[in-house]
Amino acid sequence: MLLASLDPAAVAGGRDLGDAVRIGGTVLSRSDLVGAATSVAERVGGARLVAVLATPTPATVLAVTGCLIAGVPFVPVPADVGVAERAHMLTDSGAQAWLGEQPEDPAGLPAVPVRLHARSWHRYPEPAADGTAMVMYTSGTTGPPKGVVISRRAIAADLDALAEAWQWTAEDTLVHGLPLFHVHGLVLGLLGSLRVGNRFVHTGKPTPQAYAAAGGSLYFGVPTVWSRVVDDTTSAAALASARLLVSGSAALPVPVFTRLTQLTGHAPVERYGATESLITVSTRAGGERRPGWVGLPLRGVRTRLRHDDGSPVPHDGETIGSLQVTAPTMFDGYLNRPDATAQAYEPDGWYRTGDAAVIDADGMHRIVGRESVDLIKSGGYRVGAGEVETVLLGHPGVAEVAVVGLPDADLGQRIVAFVVGDADPAELIQYVAEQLSVHKRPREVRRVSALPRNAMGKVVKKELMS
Repeated sequence: MLLASLDPAAVAGGRDLGDAVRIGGTVLSRSDLVGAATSVAERVGGARLVAVLATPTPATVLAVTGCLIAGVPFVPVPADVGVAERAHMLTDSGAQAWLGEQPEDPAGLPAVPVRLHARSWHRYPEPAADGTAMVMYTSGTTGPPKGVVISRRAIAADLDALAEAWQWTAEDTLVHGLPLFHVHGLVLGLLGSLRVGNRFVHTGKPTPQAYAAAGGSLYFGVPTVWSRVVDDTTSAAALASARLLVSGSAALPVPVFTRLTQLTGHAPVERYGATESLITVSTRAGGERRPGWVGLPLRGVRTRLRHDDGSPVPHDGETIGSLQVTAPTMFDGYLNRPDATAQAYEPDGWYRTGDAAVIDADGMHRIVGRESVDLIKSGGYRVGAGEVETVLLGHPGVAEVAVVGLPDADLGQRIVAFVVGDADPAELIQYVAEQLSVHKRPREVRRVSALPRNAMGKVVKKELMS
């Protein structure tokens, strides 16, 4: 079964865990989860699809778990999403009701309550593995958000592969403070814990102090979280007792990787994936963890690089190509968008990730970035924005940086760096030219007070390019 630790027969037979989930100041045992979530399942059984306002609360945990028990697909909706985007998600998905908490404007949908203390011991048969678990909406950076249809089978395959790669067991205590409407926080963090059977602690907010106090063995964070951790040396030192620190959702800057390793004694594990594919590439708990590289394909995953003309790109660790994948973790298409689904795949069935990458002779992957914004074609050269950003972050006068390609009549695109810090722009241009090829230097450096970021801490480069 998908949520293996919540097998009702096993829990009733003594395999309970008194503190299986800690969230929002509430502690839930496995027995609590089974009883309360089954009660939720009874309320939504037979529904076509429901919406869950994905706040970090016990109600969200029970709503999601109840849907998975009943085999009812759900849409995790960010609490802070704009009215127009939320309306699109509800209309596009055909959500019939809010399960649990609802926003101030419920858009005319009824609410089905989630009661923390309700209990039901009805036994539901395990839903079909190829059934839809959830519809998770993309960020919508290139138009209205698209609903990504994710099956139970894909989730199970991904979590099992990650458990193998990270040596993740029921003895772990997994800690994070990430949103419960993305793959990292919801699928890996919550559902992964309920499948593996480890303790799960959600800190509410991912502050260094909260992470330090949680006493976990396995921690999840995005680069923004780890950057704040290394700025709090006391909290960072408290993580020395952990087993594994995992970073994802965006590239971890090399200086943060290095500092985190120094302060905690743990080189972080980095991984790569997408909503459509879940996690496909990762470094290993027992393998090499190289700054700036995201590792090897997970079990069952195959990757390849292609030039613009479709020809293979050599795995030399230097040549940039379009990353394509095939895996048992792939989505079942975009909801109501067969055209977009078809466009996402090559004729031979490989998924176009939209990311540019390099692969070395040992199969290690380095993600350059999104082809649309991070692959810069300047003066006949292909330049990865991430490579330039890594060098700039090594300068003491740079706190944050985002590199983009802006239209240029002569070069096609000119490399422009947006920098948070007090470094002299001319000095930074020369700094890059000395460490990389001259053609990779920024032609312009703009100092800014902050970089635009989304809820997961990713820099929204489209805003810098407008």
